[in-house]
Amino acid sequence: MRKIFPLVLAASITAAMPAFAKVPLRDVAEIDDGLFAVAVADEIRKQCNSISARMFRALGYMNALERRARDLGYSKAEIDAYVKSPDEKARMRKRGEAYLKANGVSYADPETFCTLGRAEISKGTQIGQLLRAK
Repeated sequence: MRKIFPLVLAASITAAMPAFAKVPLRDVAEIDDGLFAVAVADEIRKQCNSISARMFRALGYMNALERRARDLGYSKAEIDAYVKSPDEKARMRKRGEAYLKANGVSYADPETFCTLGRAEISKGTQIGQLLRAK
């Protein structure tokens, strides 16, 4: 009986614990928001000639996001599927366009990208940390 009790106890505890399914990466705020910051910073640097990317910092940040996703239990294949998904890219673009519009940015006026970029840099936001004024 003494040898069986620990096995029975362990089996009953394991059976009582629910199986936790991973949420989609889009619902993991630290990952999704991080990629959002990278996407917005990239758009700002593409549209504004007086702002460039801090490429090494951006690459390091993206690698850190990937490591964090791996630490959370996501496989390389799951991460790649999320990052390369056309649906996720469209969702991120829509989110980015809403952010830009809410911050007074217009594609018709490239200087508005510069204004936002300089504001992000001066506030030290995650977006701003990925950018450098030339």
